[in-house]
This record gives sequence, C-alpha cells and structure tokens, in this order.
Amino acid sequence: MNRPVALVVDDEPDIRSVITFLLDRAGFEVHEESNGVAGLAAANETHPDVVLLDWMMPRMDGIEVCRALRRNDCRHPATVILLTAKAQQSDIELGFAAGAQDYIMKPFSPSELVSRVQMLLAQA
Repeated sequence: MNRPVALVVDDEPDIRSVITFLLDRAGFEVHEESNGVAGLAAANETHPDVVLLDWMMPRMDGIEVCRALRRNDCRHPATVILLTAKAQQSDIELGFAAGAQDYIMKPFSPSELVSRVQMLLAQA
C-alpha cells in the first residue's frame, strides 16, 4: 500500500523538522521546502496528497502558493493546510478564500496537527 505524500513548506527549519517527524511517524512520505517558490515546484513534481504551508515565507508567501495550487487543481487536487502565526479573523478568512481546507495557528499541538491532517485526507 502506498504511503500518502505530504509536502511541508516553511522557512523555519525546526518547524519543518518537527512536522516531518510527526507525519513520517504517522505513515506519510514527507517532502520539505523552505520557501514558497520551491514549495510550488515540489508540489508540481511530487503531487502531494496534503500540503502544509506557512504563510510568511521568502520569495512567495503561503497564500500565493495556495492560490497557485488551486489554479492547477486539475493536475493535483492536494489538501492545503495553512500553518501560521497569523491569528486575526481577517487572516483566517483570507486563508480559506485562497483555497485552504484548514487553518492551524502556531504554536500547534502535535497530536492535533496529525489528527487534522488525517481527518482531512479521509474526507478527500
């Protein structure tokens, strides 16, 4: 049986490492990128089942990446989760309007993160 593919795009190496560890332990094949441009390229190459995006990143922010993924939706309809420190209601609304299926604020609970990823993939 194939493992689901996750792409973690965050400019903080420690956060990427934690998320990668959690998802790998939960049975995912995990790819990592440190900026939005590289993340979008990796999504086009790896066709992930789920993309976890930071909002504030160099070169291309998570909202731009999310919008680009939605424009390319017919090729790889990945589940997108924004994982960010931006906590204003207007930020959350913008995240969902850009096409995210979930919005998780940092700091996050490791078990909640994995549970929400698994729940969203089960619904997809």
